[in-house]
Parts: sequence; C-alpha cells; structure tokens
Amino acid sequence: MQTVNIQLDTGTLRLEIEPGHIPVKRLLGFAARVSSKRKFLLVSKVLGKHYPVTPKLMSWSYRGLARLVLKSAIGTSSLWLGMAETATGLGYGVFEAACHEGLKNALFIQTTRYHLDHIERLEFEEAHSHATDFFLYYPVDTRLRQQFLNATELVLIDDEISTGKTFLRLIKAYQQVNPNLSKVFIVSLVNFAHPDDRQTLEVEAGVEVEWVCFRQGVLRFEDSQNVVIDSITVNVSGNGECKKHLLAWPGRLGMTAPVCLDDDNVLEQLKVFITPGNVNSTPFVKPLLVLGTGECNAPAYLLGRLLERNGFNVKVQSTTRSPIHKGNDIALVCQFEDNYEDGIANFIYNLEPDDYQDIIVCHETPLNISLTERLYTWHAISARIEFKSTDSNHAKLHFFRP
Repeated sequence: MQTVNIQLDTGTLRLEIEPGHIPVKRLLGFAARVSSKRKFLLVSKVLGKHYPVTPKLMSWSYRGLARLVLKSAIGTSSLWLGMAETATGLGYGVFEAACHEGLKNALFIQTTRYHLDHIERLEFEEAHSHATDFFLYYPVDTRLRQQFLNATELVLIDDEISTGKTFLRLIKAYQQVNPNLSKVFIVSLVNFAHPDDRQTLEVEAGVEVEWVCFRQGVLRFEDSQNVVIDSITVNVSGNGECKKHLLAWPGRLGMTAPVCLDDDNVLEQLKVFITPGNVNSTPFVKPLLVLGTGECNAPAYLLGRLLERNGFNVKVQSTTRSPIHKGNDIALVCQFEDNYEDGIANFIYNLEPDDYQDIIVCHETPLNISLTERLYTWHAISARIEFKSTDSNHAKLHFFRP
C-alpha cells in the first residue's frame, strides 16, 4: 500500500493507494477547492480540464477505461452517463472508444446544470459540489427515450470517486423510472471511495455493481480551518433560465453514435487563421491549445485529435465554473464571465497564453460579449461547433478570428 500526504492551504490530504501499474503522479495532481463542502481537488493530468493534456493521452485514458468495461459482457441495451461538469468529456470519450471497440445498441447522455424548458428530467444532487443541482434529461426522440427507460445496464462515468454518494442518488432516481436495471458499472480514472461507502452503495442499489478504474485506494482529509479561504464565496448558481438557444452539443439529450466531424475543410480553414510558423509543413515552435468551454469540452478533444493526427503539436483544456485556490498543481488562475448567459464566474487554470503559438476556443454557444472578450484578450481563434440537425451526429466547425 502506497501512502501519499499532500499539504494544501485548506488542510492535509492523505491517500492510501493500492498497487497498480500506472504511476499515480502520471494521473493526478492536487489542489485546494474554494468550497465549504469539500476543500480539496484531485487535479487530473489526463482529463484535459484543469490541466493541459495532449489528445493522444486523453485517447489512451478513454480507450483504457472502455476496454475495462467491455471485459464484462455488455447486454443489448446499455445507458452510458457522463457527469457534469468535469467528466462530460470523459464520458463521451469512453463511450466513443467503446463504440470503436464494438459496443452496440448503447445510448450516451451527459448530466447538465442547465435548464431546458418543457423537457422531462430526473433531478438529483451532488451534495459536496460547488453547484449541487444536476439534471438528467429524458431524450426527446421517441426511440432514444425507450432506450433510456429500458436499459438493463447503467455505465456511470466520472473523473474521480470520493464517496459514491452522488452515484447512489442517481441510481435510485433512475430505478424509479426503470425497474429493469440489472447491473451498474461505476467508472472513473481513480476511485478513493471507502470500502464502507462502496458496500452501502451496492446494498442500497440492489443490483450488481462493478467498479472500474485505473488506480484505487482510500482518501482522508484533515481540515486546517483556513479562515481566509473559507470566507471566500463565489456565485456558481445559474439564473434558472432556459438555455436551449445556446446549447448545440447533443450529449444532453442522447447520442447513439460517436460524432462525425466534418473535417474536409478544417485544415484549410484553419491555415487562414493560424499564426505563421505553426502550419503542419513548418517546424513547431510552440503547441496549439484547443480550449473547450464548461460542459462542452468534447468538441475541443475532437478538434485537437484531428489536428494532432495531421502533424500539429496540440494540447487540450477546458474552462470551468469550479473555483479552485491557487497553489500546489494550480499555478495560474484566470477568471472571466461565463458564455451561457448566467452571469457567473468561469475560470481557466494553468494557462499561460505565451506558451502557445495559438489558442483555439471551441464552443457551442453563439459568439457573445464574454466569448469575444476572451478571443481579444488571448488573440484567439473561435471554433463554433454546429450540428446539421437535432438528431444528427454530423458536425461542422465555423472558424473566426476577431
């Protein structure tokens, strides 16, 4: 058993980690959260959220977790869920990788913090989070709705598990609408749920539960009662207004196949905007950064992967509404207004614009004041994703540089 002690400005984090093949330092860093409910953060080095990551490394993590799930016999009807905000990209990536490994008849949906009027949903809480409200919407499409309501296996995907209580709330809520559920997979990059918490979840779920992760152990936190950090408050609650007009990414209402990115003209379009010296025919000086926004970080990975496969040096990251204290593995903090018309703070961490040849902001919302200000500040390129129809998995990107 490996023991790791991490001193944070909010307290001491102690990890007891079971043996495993992947070095923990390859997977994780650590930071203090600005939150009265949970005062530590496991900073993933493969997720592409709070830390810049290559698409190749993200693909490796997606494929690895997908293969671990598929070692078990997946039935003819499975529902795969990615958890907002942090793991929406991870959820999609694992689902996409599973499809490439032969998964059939599966439905992917991500939870969301955004309101969509007149669409039925399950509601539950992530009690420790900075923003506790989660929504899981029923698919609008009749065929997808039937898949949602009749899945025999539920694959729940998050970046890390500390207690499993959020998943238990979700499982119980889902069982109210689908009594046919027979098995649950709980999938994460790392799992630090205590054995007692695991047993409680398994007993209360009342169905077979399989835990899938790269590394696991037990986590303990000793609060230092830091008055200065504890007194900080950040508004992370949305205004409750319908966001349908802003949300292009279809993951919130169900997907049965990976996204097919219309890449015929992507490279030609980008060459018009990319700073000379970073076109794939020229030696690289600095990498490109493809930056996703909030819950919509999967398109940044898709674009980053496309560029990487065409010879570009690429990193992927995403903005977030999660407030994190500077220190440990969070070296830089940049705050700005969100682009979803909630008027709340968003953040990007560990971003030094001068480290990159160009920054490409990959977003689903129309250009607005907040996005435009970011583009000007970083001298960045806008890449807005658009789907050909509401029930299509074919997407194209529109590029613009102010």
